[in-house]
Amino acid sequence: MRTAVRKALPLSLLLLASCGQQAGPAPGAISVEAGDDSCKVSSTSAAAGTITFDVRNTGSQVTEFYLLGDGDKIVSEVENIGPGMNRQLVAQVPQGGKYTTACKPGMQGDGIRGEFTVTGSAQAVTSPEAAQAVTAYKSYVDQQADALAAETGKFVQAVKSGDVEQAKALYPAARLPWERIEPVAESFGDLDPKIDGREADLEPGQQFTGYHRLEKDLWVTGPQPDTPAIADQLRADVDQLVAEAHGVELTPADAANGAKELLDEVATGKVTGEEEIFSHTDLWDFQANVAGAKQVVESLRPVLSSKDPELLAELDRNFGSVQALLDRYRTGEGFRLYQELRPEQVKELSESVNSLGEPLSKTAGVVAR
Repeated sequence: MRTAVRKALPLSLLLLASCGQQAGPAPGAISVEAGDDSCKVSSTSAAAGTITFDVRNTGSQVTEFYLLGDGDKIVSEVENIGPGMNRQLVAQVPQGGKYTTACKPGMQGDGIRGEFTVTGSAQAVTSPEAAQAVTAYKSYVDQQADALAAETGKFVQAVKSGDVEQAKALYPAARLPWERIEPVAESFGDLDPKIDGREADLEPGQQFTGYHRLEKDLWVTGPQPDTPAIADQLRADVDQLVAEAHGVELTPADAANGAKELLDEVATGKVTGEEEIFSHTDLWDFQANVAGAKQVVESLRPVLSSKDPELLAELDRNFGSVQALLDRYRTGEGFRLYQELRPEQVKELSESVNSLGEPLSKTAGVVAR
């Protein structure tokens, strides 16, 4: 769930690369010490172009770091920074102006903010191979957006008809397209929490709506008096999101950033069983996130093959390893329920995802070279 709006700034401003705890500071990087009640940024200005932040979590909670533009529009971000960890944010900012930095301890609220000034201007250069990669990935996003509308429509119809078992059967399939393009899907401000907000993440006064509210109605409480209205609102919100997704602009870095975010989704939600807490269909989401991340690599393959073939080979190996593990838990057209996995199996999945996440975190930097 996001509290900052991430739509109106062109996505061409986004560039993110992240690395693990042992990464050293990049030359010329702006250091950030993100505490539980502080956000110390070593410089409050930089020239337009590539701006690198080395973020260290000195607090006790998982945190995030954002660079925001006008109206709290997200320019770039790095999430899921655990206590004691370092992550790197490399933001491509071609236009000068007033910006805002924000640390979010606990990954909630508006964060601890500070003013940040970008001076001058810089021109981004995109190779023909990179432009082709963006076209390929945008086609995939459009295809998944249309599938999201269609599958959600079937799910909503089953919910409203009162056919609980059919709605349960359609629920994980309805969510697959969302999970494949989640970084794009969640970029449209308040639509993300309305569609995909979890009950545990609700802020005071926030209504519980969307997929997970209907998940609870189907698996825990049974249909409620307002269940049909919640279903109608979900379909309306998804239709609005799909319309906006068709108009989104992307860059090679956006795609690479999105792939890493998908793996972060797995590492922080799916592999813990927290995402589908009522239905336990987490492995469906897991598969969709991995498939979406792999599609990014497929779209960027010509660029990665030219610029860093060793990284591409490592990604291919690690994607294969993750997929082989997931395939063990297939049953029919779906997967075993999350609570059926033993702790050692969950650990094995987690370690495999982390092994893939490390090289995947390098792709944004490679394609931006």
